[in-house]
Amino acid sequence: MRAIVFDPDAPRRFAFAEVAEPVPTRPEELLIEVRAISLNFGEVSHADNADGIGSVPGWDSAGVVLTAAADGSGPPVGTRVAGLGWSGGWAQRRVLNSANVAVLPDDVDFETAAALPVAGVTAVQTIRGLGPVLGRRVLITGASGGVGRVAVQLASRAGAHVIAAVGSPQRGAGLAELGAGEVVVGLDGVAPVHGVLEHVGGTMLAEAFHLLLDGGTLIATGSASGPQTTIDFEAERMMLKRTTIKSFMVSWPVGEDLQYVVDLAGRGQLDPQIGLRDSWENLDGAIDALLGRRVPGKVALTLG
Repeated sequence: MRAIVFDPDAPRRFAFAEVAEPVPTRPEELLIEVRAISLNFGEVSHADNADGIGSVPGWDSAGVVLTAAADGSGPPVGTRVAGLGWSGGWAQRRVLNSANVAVLPDDVDFETAAALPVAGVTAVQTIRGLGPVLGRRVLITGASGGVGRVAVQLASRAGAHVIAAVGSPQRGAGLAELGAGEVVVGLDGVAPVHGVLEHVGGTMLAEAFHLLLDGGTLIATGSASGPQTTIDFEAERMMLKRTTIKSFMVSWPVGEDLQYVVDLAGRGQLDPQIGLRDSWENLDGAIDALLGRRVPGKVALTLG
């Protein structure tokens, strides 16, 4: 079958190749025919973390069940699904654990579905990690990205007053309409907050942490900015603040959380904010746009 593989000699470190057909090896696994995939900044910018030359990357995908799970779990053959896994998604066919897929409502197309697994699951689980947010001030950094735009919608839906932090005024377009109570460029002048969903890293992580009120929590999902930073925890202690910082890891299985966001999308209550729709044949251009931060939200590619 045809797939996108890790190739360190390719201009963008990914290339098309013919690879072996995936085969379910566990009773709870199913095989899907992939119709659409999504690119995430982390998997593209950290290509060297792939499983090796010739390996098939890809976290997000959506398609149709070709072979149902042998143990009877999961949806039957012919069902439209979205799924999440840490590899194998950028191919014509993919094996997934049935506990990590969601059935698509009729009104959700494959591109929309493919844009939801990483962004939706991360947003749901990080907001849940903050605890009750009703009436609380929640800062979301990197709010213009794929995860950030979904998190703004879900946090607002949960009753939070959302402060969406972006890198430029242009990147903040549309965030107020998604539910952000404040859209800010940088963190200067931002009033203290009860919780932070931190998607940028670097100095932004330290600045956001020091904005926490007593009892507040920051959940860090990654380091899109690249550089490391130092946090002065002693300064927090001297201010008599009890604050918490957590590093986010996905809690598996993700099927229930994925089904939740897919169903919201089906009811028109969640928009994955696809900023670029294209064919996977134009992979290089999509990667350039994503890494060049020219895409507000998600990149979704269809398989011809």
